[in-house]
Amino acid sequence: MPGTVRPLAALSLLAAGALALTACGSSGSADAPTASGTVAASALAGQTITVYSGQHEQTVKALTEDFTRRTGIKVELRSGDEAELANQILQEGGASPADVFYAENPPALTVLGDKGLLAKVAADTLKSVPAADSSPNGDWVGVSARTSAFLAGTGKGADTAPPASVLDLAKPEWKGRLGIAPAETDFAPVVTQVLKAKGEDAAKQWLKGLKDNAKVYDSNETLSAAINSGEVEGGVIDHYYFYRMRDEKGAAGTHATLHYFPKGDPGSLVDVSGAAVLKHGKHQDAAQAFLGYLASAPAQTVIAGSASYEYPLVDGVKGKPELPALDGIGTVADPAQLGDGKQALALLQDAGLLQ
Repeated sequence: MPGTVRPLAALSLLAAGALALTACGSSGSADAPTASGTVAASALAGQTITVYSGQHEQTVKALTEDFTRRTGIKVELRSGDEAELANQILQEGGASPADVFYAENPPALTVLGDKGLLAKVAADTLKSVPAADSSPNGDWVGVSARTSAFLAGTGKGADTAPPASVLDLAKPEWKGRLGIAPAETDFAPVVTQVLKAKGEDAAKQWLKGLKDNAKVYDSNETLSAAINSGEVEGGVIDHYYFYRMRDEKGAAGTHATLHYFPKGDPGSLVDVSGAAVLKHGKHQDAAQAFLGYLASAPAQTVIAGSASYEYPLVDGVKGKPELPALDGIGTVADPAQLGDGKQALALLQDAGLLQ
C-alpha cells in the first residue's frame, strides 16, 4: 500500500499464492451511479460492502465517505499491501468477505481474474474511462494513472546528466550512485516493460547490472528520502512520491528533482490503478455501484484534488496543475501485456533482488 513500508516478500507472496492455486475517454457518470445499468445506487441505501484496498489509504477513505454520503451505501474498508490482499482473496476463494478489490497495479487484478474470481464490470462504468485503461476482459475498471520517473538529488551528476533510458542504469558508470526499491509493487511493471521491449536475456542482464550498481531500499518513500538527503544520487520511483515528499518537507527541505524518461522508453511506464467486483460477493449491485462511482466525475475530482497526486482518467477532470500532461510522458501500459507479473517477479528473485 502506498505510504507504508512493504516487506521484501510481498510481491513474491502473490506470485507464490497464484502458482499454488494454479499447480484517456468519455465523460463521467452522474452523481448517483447505477449498480448494474438498471439499479439506482440510492435504492441500495443501508447495505454495507467490504472493500479490500491496496491504494492510498487517505484518498480511498475520502472516496468511500463521499460514496456513502451520495448513495447511503456503507463501506467497510480493509487497507493493506495489494499483493497480500490479493493473496488473501485467492486463499479465501468464494468464501471471501470482499465485495470489491481496489488495486494499485493491474497484475494483482489479473491474478484474480485468471482464477475466475471477478465479475464483469457494468458496461456503463467501463464506458466512463478510456477502454485501454481497463481490463481487456471487462472484469475491472481503471480508476487513476501514474508514471515512473527518475528522481535525482538536485545538482548531483544524476540531475545534471540524468539517464537517457532506464536501461542505462545498469551501466558501470552508475555503480554506487543508484538506489532501487525492488520490493515495491510499482517496480515489477517496469521490469515487465523491459522484458517486453528487450527480451528475457536482456532483462536478466539489466537486473544484474542494477544489483551491482544500486543500494536496495525497502520502499519508494525511503528511497526518495535517501536521494533527498544525498545518500544516493538517484533512483526510479513513481512520480507521486516526489510530490508527497515535497509537500511534507516544503520547498526549502526538498533537494531532489524529478526527471521523466523519453516517451517510448521502458522507464516511461504509465500504469493504472483499478477496481473489480468479486464474483462471489454478497452485494453485487452495491459493489457495482461503487465501481460506477469510482469512474464518475465526482470521484475523479476527489482523486485529482487529493494528496496522492495521481492522474484522473475521466475526460474533463484535470489533475493537479504541477503535473505534466500525461500524454506527453507516454501511453498507458497494456494491462494484458503486463499480465500477472509472475515472470517479472521470478526474474527479480533470480537476480537476488527479492527473496
